[in-house]
Amino acid sequence: MFKRLENLPTLQPGDKQRDLLWPITTLGGLALLLWQHTLGLIILIGQLLIDVIYLIRHPIYIPWREISANLYRTGAQALGITALVGFLIGIVISYLSSKQLQLFGADIFIINILGISIIRELGPMLAAILVAGRSGSSMTAQLGVMRVTQELDALTVMGISHSQRLILPKVLGLGIAMPLLVIWTSAIALLGGMVAAELQLGLNYQYFLTALPDSVPIANLWLGLGKGVVCGMVIALIACHFGLRIKPNTESLGEGTTSSVVTAITVVIIIDAIFAIIFSDVGLT
Repeated sequence: MFKRLENLPTLQPGDKQRDLLWPITTLGGLALLLWQHTLGLIILIGQLLIDVIYLIRHPIYIPWREISANLYRTGAQALGITALVGFLIGIVISYLSSKQLQLFGADIFIINILGISIIRELGPMLAAILVAGRSGSSMTAQLGVMRVTQELDALTVMGISHSQRLILPKVLGLGIAMPLLVIWTSAIALLGGMVAAELQLGLNYQYFLTALPDSVPIANLWLGLGKGVVCGMVIALIACHFGLRIKPNTESLGEGTTSSVVTAITVVIIIDAIFAIIFSDVGLT
């Protein structure tokens, strides 16, 4: 019997016999996971709407201090990194565009290119991606740590609503901070583009600032601010959703934070594409 056992084929730990239907099984699992996340987000949004209605009827319970703290953390503390990235992106776009425009003698159109691309697209996108990586991960990690240390359970025992005291201030704070960050990022990016245009093409600062309002319709600015509001609230919702799903262990905390950031950045890009399709004829004429 022992000799027979020695001759039996051994399976390595990672060698599992795969079913022939494994592609369908994998796709089904991913579809179910997507459905669970979508359903969780819908439930979270519904709970937030109920909380908003309750707070409108009882203004004394509005968490002003939490909203102010989130506005400071997600807005004021992000001014430095958004300004740095925006300034460098503005310089790069202006430098590369001026090289091409010089070939056709169309130096003056650098204002149109910078204005439309930065105010309409790059400003909101840069701000949203940076905030998703910076503030979104922070929100998810904060809720995850509260789950690991059982603070969320303590709040439940005391009868304090998670959505009203933790999630709603984050959503409102980021929804207010994002449009302001979009204006800030776009302004700094235009400043970088203006500096590069002056160095590369000799375009005067005063002429750049004078011609910019005529070259870029004001609708582009409102479109960028609208993207900022939507992206900010969506980033906060996704971050809080993944934060509440974290299990009370450190491994789940890392996985949840990573999934939150990746999902938020992906959704931000999808939202930008939807805005580009819906408002394709707005602000370009």
